[in-house]
Amino acid sequence: MPPRDLLIEHLHNLQDRHGGLYPAHLSALAAEFRLSLSEVMETASFYAHFRLLKDGEAAPSAVVRVCGSPSCVLRGAEQLKATIPGAVDAPCLGLCDHAPAALVSRVPVREATVESVMAALMVTPPPPRSSQSPSPLWGGVGVGDRPRDAILAELEASGLRGMGGAGFPVARKWRTVAAQPGPRLVVVNADEGEPGTFKDRHFLDTAMDRVLDGALAAAWAIEAEAIYIYLRDEYPDLHDTLDAAIAALPPGTVPVHLRRGAGAYVCGEESALIESLEGKRGLPRQRPPYVAEVGLFGRPTLVNNVETLYWVSRILEDGAESFAKHGRNGQKGLRSYSVSGRVKIPGVKIAPNGVTITELIEEFCGGMEDGHHLAAYLPGGASGGFLPAHLQPPLAFGCIEEHGGFIGSAAVIVLSQADDLRAVALNLARFFAHESCGQCTPCRVGTARAAEILEQPHWDKPLLDDLSHVMRQASICGLGQAAPNVWQSLLRHFPEVTA
Repeated sequence: MPPRDLLIEHLHNLQDRHGGLYPAHLSALAAEFRLSLSEVMETASFYAHFRLLKDGEAAPSAVVRVCGSPSCVLRGAEQLKATIPGAVDAPCLGLCDHAPAALVSRVPVREATVESVMAALMVTPPPPRSSQSPSPLWGGVGVGDRPRDAILAELEASGLRGMGGAGFPVARKWRTVAAQPGPRLVVVNADEGEPGTFKDRHFLDTAMDRVLDGALAAAWAIEAEAIYIYLRDEYPDLHDTLDAAIAALPPGTVPVHLRRGAGAYVCGEESALIESLEGKRGLPRQRPPYVAEVGLFGRPTLVNNVETLYWVSRILEDGAESFAKHGRNGQKGLRSYSVSGRVKIPGVKIAPNGVTITELIEEFCGGMEDGHHLAAYLPGGASGGFLPAHLQPPLAFGCIEEHGGFIGSAAVIVLSQADDLRAVALNLARFFAHESCGQCTPCRVGTARAAEILEQPHWDKPLLDDLSHVMRQASICGLGQAAPNVWQSLLRHFPEVTA
């Protein structure tokens, strides 16, 4: 009997082979895993990328997903989807700097057009690229050369905080997990799904060796017995490359297991991710996931996102002082900003932590597009809230909250006078309604009701205020707690467009 945590992998394998999941497949898996059919069905039906087919129903030869995030909509994604027969909407494909983006089965299409999408339908997905060799600092026998306490002290001196959105001090989190009785595990969160966020794709695409080095360093520092990498299913090209890179790790390296997500934004939340890794629905838990009794397989679990581990590798090679000396406007260190929207040169920008929006646009993005001037921006993706051009706090943890938003994973979407802020807000509200896992009523009902209100010509501000209060106070996880930032920030800073 295979372990339960491989259920989702088996579902993927069957769908990859047959184009979908038929009743016979689910029944066979239930028997193989010794689960009830309802348990297998509830897992398969939870994730957006699994196609449940009826007996005799033909599986699609290919699936075309067109990104519907704000950055792609600004570039004509809705018109593109309408002209491609059978195309479906995708919440975000992590290609915001190449908008509009599409995914044709396992082939990403950047700057998508009808012609390029149709061409992708005719080609076979490319083979995996050659794997990148692990860097000498942590690869092979060098892993254990540095004392564990020295690693933790270096990270503490750097001031590095988790780059997944919460900004928790990395050294403190590692010490918390290391203090728990073993065996321990490390989980790499590569399930970024926030509209406007594509930094983890960037680091896996350009510096996979450093990400793996950071994960191996974490495993050494907390004495973990294995590493699990949870990669979103929207990155099939990176899955192939990462699989090859893991296979190329030297003998004796701590085991590294690669797992595919299946289309659920909520699994970017740590405890929901752990549930999914265990082969279940990605329902958030109500306790921190790094506490022993609620970690992966009931073991103490360290969860860090891809960018965090990239910086771990850089800091341990270059030194804490080299990292911390950067920063602006009272902040320290470096970080990446995923910039999309109305700038000349979108992309992942490694910049001093704490730059302002104008500094980021002018110094790192080539300025605004011709004919556009800055009107508003989202400093932290869908849940970061809208800020007007004249508000320019440092783009750093703890600096935006007083304005009704936060930096999160630093997904910066730049909007101009040509953009309809109400339409962007509605787009994001629908995203949250679609991605709510449905476990708790405040989020399930609140996100759907908010989207309905935002569809109306006149917004019911008292009702939106009530919804926001209940969702923030009673939702189980950050999805429901942060979703109100979308409309509340617009009501606060742009009353003229919400009247």
